Amino acid sequence: MRRITIWLLSTVAALVLLFSYKTSTMGAGGETSAIASGSDGPAGSGSSWTGTDDGSGSSSGGTSSGGSGTSSGSGTATGSVAQTRWGPVQVRITVSGGKITDVTAVQVPDGNHRDQEINDYAVPILRQAALAAQSAQIDTVSGATVTSDGYRESLQSAIDAAHLK
Repeated sequence: MRRITIWLLSTVAALVLLFSYKTSTMGAGGETSAIASGSDGPAGSGSSWTGTDDGSGSSSGGTSSGGSGTSSGSGTATGSVAQTRWGPVQVRITVSGGKITDVTAVQVPDGNHRDQEINDYAVPILRQAALAAQSAQIDTVSGATVTSDGYRESLQSAIDAAHLK
């Protein structure tokens, strides 16, 4: 009888612990993080270019349109929001002399501690890869596949908005 009681209590304790464990899908209800300083929250879903452009694209401000030439201007371009499984990802590039000089993550998933941990590790690696490649043709960071895919998508959108090739 004593063995049955101990077994039953152990089983109940194990089940309580199992069902109280919070997985990475809990709490990821679309909360986002504004990482860039001066950011006023989530941006729209379109890409925008702000700066000078002496290629054949649009001028400063607003959403860029038309033209297929390479920009040799300077300014910033914000990529569209890439909706991923764990939340939105958005990047902003700074362009000077037709080269990408900085890449900033505007939004990354942060619905729980694990998302924050993954992105604290992955975003700097993705940034360095983008600066080195000067394109969205960058490798996926192991363990951050979803964020990497969203980062590439938003980065390509920003590059397109800045009319870089």
